[in-house]
This record gives sequence, structure tokens and C-alpha cells, in this order.
Amino acid sequence: MTRSAEVSRKTKETEIAVSVQVDGQGKSDISTGVGFFDHMLDQLSRHSLIDMTIKARGDLHIDDHHTVEDTGIAIGQALSKALGERRGIMRYASIDLAMDETLTRAAIDVSGRPFLVWNVAFSSPKIGSFDTELVREFFQALAQNAGITLHVTNHYGANNHHIAETCFKAVARALRAALEPDPRQPDAVPSTKGSLKG
Repeated sequence: MTRSAEVSRKTKETEIAVSVQVDGQGKSDISTGVGFFDHMLDQLSRHSLIDMTIKARGDLHIDDHHTVEDTGIAIGQALSKALGERRGIMRYASIDLAMDETLTRAAIDVSGRPFLVWNVAFSSPKIGSFDTELVREFFQALAQNAGITLHVTNHYGANNHHIAETCFKAVARALRAALEPDPRQPDAVPSTKGSLKG
């Protein structure tokens, strides 16, 4: 079965269309109007090997918040839809990801129960014109709507761009591992409850 989905979301603040192919090659076509965010989403796609097409138009004349948060919502909904009953997945994964002077850990449980633990601090409120607090907002929206438990911890780092980028890359790599098919139980839901729907 193809693990793919499309989601469209339209509000007074944003209009977003997302498609995902979980068993992809990490190809992306992304345009949100927020350059740094596009760069981070490209990393998310490339390192998770989830093909993503993301088109977003938002009220950027106010700020980037609604666009970033609502994009996280739409990607999360698309992933949840694509995974269905979550049969045959590895479910759990974690990784420590290094980038130059920075080290960040992401741990994931594709549990159906959304939760975010965020232990990441930035030394500046901005990366260029991008608000660093929006990194957390994105992952909160993603975890909530994908139905995943996500822990992200930045162990250390000096460059805020690197800290943000390792968060996206680490989550991507953990997603890739957690969503991989489990060859020992390809048709089983990996839970003693028999369900990963929350």
C-alpha cells in the first residue's frame, strides 16, 4: 500500500496545500514565502526521505507565525493520514545529530499520542528575519497533528542557524527510522493495545 496523502487547509490567515509520500526519495517542492523556513522544510524532506510538496500563502505582512504553525499542522495531518493504522512500522527511533559545533538529539514515538518536549534555547530572537521561537511552534504543530511523541534536545551549539538546522535534520532522521517497515512484523500494529490511534 502506498503511504501517501494530500491535505488542504484554508483559513482567513493562511491557505496551504501539502502532499507527502512517506516511501519517497527526499524530493521536495516547497514555497511558503518564508525563505529560512523553506530551507528547513527542504532539510526535513531530504533527510527523512519523505517526498513533500508544500505550497503556502499566509499573512506575512503581519508576521511569519501563522504560516509556520499552519504548515506544521498540514504536514502533521498529511503524515497521520498517510500512515493510517501505522501497521508494520518500527515506531520508535532516536538520533544524536552533529553539525559543526552543534549537537542535537531527537527521539520519536509514532504513538498516536501527541506530545512535545522541547529543550532547545536560542541566543538570539532572530535568524536573519526569522523568529527563532517559531522553530518550536512548528514542531508543536507537527507533533500534535501527526500524533507523535517528540522530544528534541539541543546538547550544545553556538550558531543559531546550526541549532535550528540540527533540530530539523535530527527530527527528519528519527522520522525516517521510526517509519521504516519492520521486516519481522510487517502487518502488525506495534503496540500491545493493538492500536496506535491515541
